[in-house]
Amino acid sequence: MKHIIQQSIRLRNPSFSFDREVRGGLLFSFFANFSLQLLRGLRLLIYGRYAKGIALGKGVQFFYLSNMKLGEFVKIGDHTTLNATGKGKLVIGRNSGIGAFSRIVISTSFNNLGSHIYIGENVGIGEFAYLGGGGGLEIGNDCIVGQYFSCHPENHNYEDPKQLIREQGVSRKGIIIGSNCWIGAKVTILDGVIIGSNCVIAAGAVVTKSMPSNSVIGGVPARVIKSTHEIQVSQMQVVAS
Repeated sequence: MKHIIQQSIRLRNPSFSFDREVRGGLLFSFFANFSLQLLRGLRLLIYGRYAKGIALGKGVQFFYLSNMKLGEFVKIGDHTTLNATGKGKLVIGRNSGIGAFSRIVISTSFNNLGSHIYIGENVGIGEFAYLGGGGGLEIGNDCIVGQYFSCHPENHNYEDPKQLIREQGVSRKGIIIGSNCWIGAKVTILDGVIIGSNCVIAAGAVVTKSMPSNSVIGGVPARVIKSTHEIQVSQMQVVAS
């Protein structure tokens, strides 16, 4: 049974292997829970939005499902909300997962619709994420993201001291995150930021400006600490010595 389940999981994650310490009782609990998630995914057939192997946790909510595109083997955690109200679509690519208690929301109001949210393939996002799509949000393939991740591609205007801030409208530039990034827990990314591919962002960082590819990023406000190439060189020197 363990081999059969492992082979099934490898349809989504080809490199997956159970730890040798996983025994019968734990395996049965995992199998039962995952089977329920797959059954919940079948409800999307009613709306014509089903793709192979979609797994849904308890209490997952969809708003404007017809404006979403979910790839094969997408996994959505318990009590997550996906709201695709916007000018463009909410797209989650193949093999990607969203952690429990997250909110993926293109627009928060109907008087100024947001742009879009595109999440690539093989992306894993931890629990309690908040991803907005006001000015557009794009996350590249193969990114791994910790808990409490937040992206805010929108800013409130506040230049006129004689007018209420809430009445001054918003500005929107969008956020783009490259592929193969590791983003730590409690990272916040603000509007107008472009993060290159192959970056590492330290836990708790607040990213307020664009960052080049192959960077290790950290701090509040965040800055480039070093290049990932520097790490590779130092590792090679250690091996050589």
